[in-house]
Amino acid sequence: MTGQAKTPEPRRLYQQIADQIRELVDGGEFAPGARLPPERELAQRLGVSRPSLREALIALEIDGSVEIRMGSGVYVSVQPPEVRSGTKSLGESPSELMQARAALEGASVQLASSRITPAAMENLRATLDAMRHEIDAGRKPLDQDRQFHVIIAEQSGNGVLARLVENLFDERHSPISAQLRVKFEDKNTWIFALQEHEAILAALEARDPLLAQAAMHLHLDSSRRRWVEN
Repeated sequence: MTGQAKTPEPRRLYQQIADQIRELVDGGEFAPGARLPPERELAQRLGVSRPSLREALIALEIDGSVEIRMGSGVYVSVQPPEVRSGTKSLGESPSELMQARAALEGASVQLASSRITPAAMENLRATLDAMRHEIDAGRKPLDQDRQFHVIIAEQSGNGVLARLVENLFDERHSPISAQLRVKFEDKNTWIFALQEHEAILAALEARDPLLAQAAMHLHLDSSRRRWVEN
């Protein structure tokens, strides 16, 4: 009995866009060392959104095809690698990932607002205090950020929802999401994130499900914008 053939993984939009850009380079549109057009212009030319274009450019930088120079632009590598099979998958699209997180975590925080225990509330406050300490010390509070979101998801009372939230959160360690963090996360972005977490906690303390959901949506949408639209 023969096994079934493995279904090919669908190519993500940023992979398709990266391949389009590489085809322009290979076709002589942009010579090695040349600067690519600004994001807005290139996005219009390709008929794609700027967030999707930025993800594609990050993917191209990871495989060595381009160099992103902050404040200067994106340049074709002088000796770009030979890529025959197209851009490989580097994880889920960060912008789509944040949209999915907003949908799931908006639901989890709404459920948690009426179920969260005093002990969990204390844990959230302690987590934010630790987050503030890490930011003040010039470190990225990745562990505290994860803990904050996981505690809320667990307090929803829905184990499946909590597990999905954890899985989506951990996708931020994929190559493309990690590279976006390197490029666009700094102390100021974490200060904004902390303020948004404070608003979520305040809504939970008020036991206001709609306010909590709105605060979570605002936080995750703002995080997405800081990553892929700034």
